Amino acid sequence: MTLSKPSDEHRALRLPSLRAPLDLLFLFCCVILTADVLGPEIFGHGKTKDYALWFWAGQQVLHGGPLYPKITELFAYIYPPLPAILLAIPSWFGKIPLYLVLSVLNAVAWWYTGILSNAMTGSDRKPGPWLEALPAFATVTFVFDMFDLGQPNLLLLAMMLYGFWSLQHHRPWLAGFMFALATGIKMFPVAVLPYLVWRRQWAAVIGMVAFTCILLFVVPAPIRGFERNAAELNTWYQGMVASSSEKGFGQRDEQNWSWVNQSIIAVTHRLVRPINYNLDDPAKPVRTMNVIDVGYRTANWIVVAVSVLLGLGFVAVMPSRRRRTAHSDAEELGILFCLMTVASPLARQYYFMWLFLPFTVLMHRAAFDLRPRVRLGTWLALAAAGILMLLSLPPFPNAFQAWGNNLAATAVLAVCLAWHLRHPPDAASSDAPAGLKAKAA
Repeated sequence: MTLSKPSDEHRALRLPSLRAPLDLLFLFCCVILTADVLGPEIFGHGKTKDYALWFWAGQQVLHGGPLYPKITELFAYIYPPLPAILLAIPSWFGKIPLYLVLSVLNAVAWWYTGILSNAMTGSDRKPGPWLEALPAFATVTFVFDMFDLGQPNLLLLAMMLYGFWSLQHHRPWLAGFMFALATGIKMFPVAVLPYLVWRRQWAAVIGMVAFTCILLFVVPAPIRGFERNAAELNTWYQGMVASSSEKGFGQRDEQNWSWVNQSIIAVTHRLVRPINYNLDDPAKPVRTMNVIDVGYRTANWIVVAVSVLLGLGFVAVMPSRRRRTAHSDAEELGILFCLMTVASPLARQYYFMWLFLPFTVLMHRAAFDLRPRVRLGTWLALAAAGILMLLSLPPFPNAFQAWGNNLAATAVLAVCLAWHLRHPPDAASSDAPAGLKAKAA
């Protein structure tokens, strides 16, 4: 069974219009953000952050150089080989063309993230331009990070959304390919696989597994050689996935236990072990926040218990297949995106760009729900989440992020979505959404 289809009025994936003021504002913002990327490279001392790394990775592929050092050495490039293969073509033309391509991809991803999110809310009502743009305003700081840092999380979000859009429109193999492509670039989207299995989306599951294997093992082989690619994949796996220890994980030990990481794993460990959350900067004083003091192994079991409880809670609020609607599917996917964001071992500030869909769904509920108290409560929940996320801004101490302000905001959104999932509008009401009425008939 595929996900419920959205209404016909939301099917068109439109392009920006030069006649729409907010679309022009979007294009203007993209130009400014692209200038932030290209300006230092053209007029300054070169763009910093991850852009130089992407150019290096592409050049390594072009010149047949290694992507990873020995397993005992620190990796500069911490992604699978596939992204380096994809970066090779624009890298051949130089840094500026590469950075321009990455900026354009971010702009396209930002636009379609908004379009797809608004189309997948299941509200059966077309939002006005301001409501349509509101989720973009709420997450604009994350978008700035995507452009400034050169990280692919916004692009991955657009891929995942398009995958679920394809699933809703009975194209499970295309959905599986999009999920696989996102996983091949940065592994944490693999967390969608258990959900697909639970919802018995077998074609998407098979497609995702098959295309992931093709993208990781087959596509790089003609360029890197099959044996060399397999060896590099093994080196990457040993260095990134199998390297977890009490000191840290994923090649960035001092960062992954510190305040910059707000994943369930990191926050739980900081709460139950005396970890210095200023590990990322040796010049800062030692600061701990643990409320109990247990060993590393016990902390891992606590993480497992918390994760299992969250998974069981998600399953408990899911409606049965016969009770699913476009309305409930939107809320279900919103919770899924919340969980995928914080379930990643590393959840830096920019990872919470993935809350775009949960924000959009709840904003539609706050605007269109038939119950005045529910609308008010939803706006209050959104405001609470927004205030928590504002605590990540530079004027506030890093301690707020160490305690997990974004993780708490994610929890607020997920709980609100779960409430809506369990308390849909009355299907018998004459004003109920069409999808609910159809289920009640």
